[in-house]
Amino acid sequence: MVRNMPAIKLEGFRLEAGYLDRSQQESIVDWLKSHLANAPFFTPRMPRSAKPMSVRMTSLGEFGWYASPSGYQYINRHPGTARPFPAIPDMLLDIWTDITKGEPLPDSCLVNYYDAHARMGLHADLDEDDRQAPVLSLSLGDTAIFRLGGLSRRDPTRSLKLHSGDVMVLEGPLRDAYHGVDRILFGSSTLLSQGGRLNLTLRRVRKP
Repeated sequence: MVRNMPAIKLEGFRLEAGYLDRSQQESIVDWLKSHLANAPFFTPRMPRSAKPMSVRMTSLGEFGWYASPSGYQYINRHPGTARPFPAIPDMLLDIWTDITKGEPLPDSCLVNYYDAHARMGLHADLDEDDRQAPVLSLSLGDTAIFRLGGLSRRDPTRSLKLHSGDVMVLEGPLRDAYHGVDRILFGSSTLLSQGGRLNLTLRRVRKP
């Protein structure tokens, strides 16, 4: 059983708990349902092992994140359809502008879907050219047990729950921190009809 976890207070980490109300969450989910026909979810494979990841993903914006035998990279077309990714909607750009207080707009939004068995291993977001810009993460659906480390994979880690409607920011000294998702508390939210969690991560790939 996962107990309530203490708030993490670190420079460069922010959690806007409950930032999105239920109506806003539903609007984002409805938008995704109606705009992802040209950019459906796919399952990437790890570069070294070629094993499929447990999450399914797609992207919005100018660039989408992709894992291939040659490594991790950003691409400007969906790997399955070869079409450009849908533009990031204004509702997400408005959230970015409000929380980052005027940072140049993001050019990528990674959309991950976690089912009951999905995980995300400890990793750092190091593939972007613009690593001065923050990384902003929106949680929709089932609660996730999120793990936050430091700038080295060997640094101590802390865990916290990310609930539907929470927005988390990594910036400044923790922009490149290691982080991951240990598990999903499946059935903890009624937002998604099939259950599970959507995680939308806004970031800048190219320098403005």
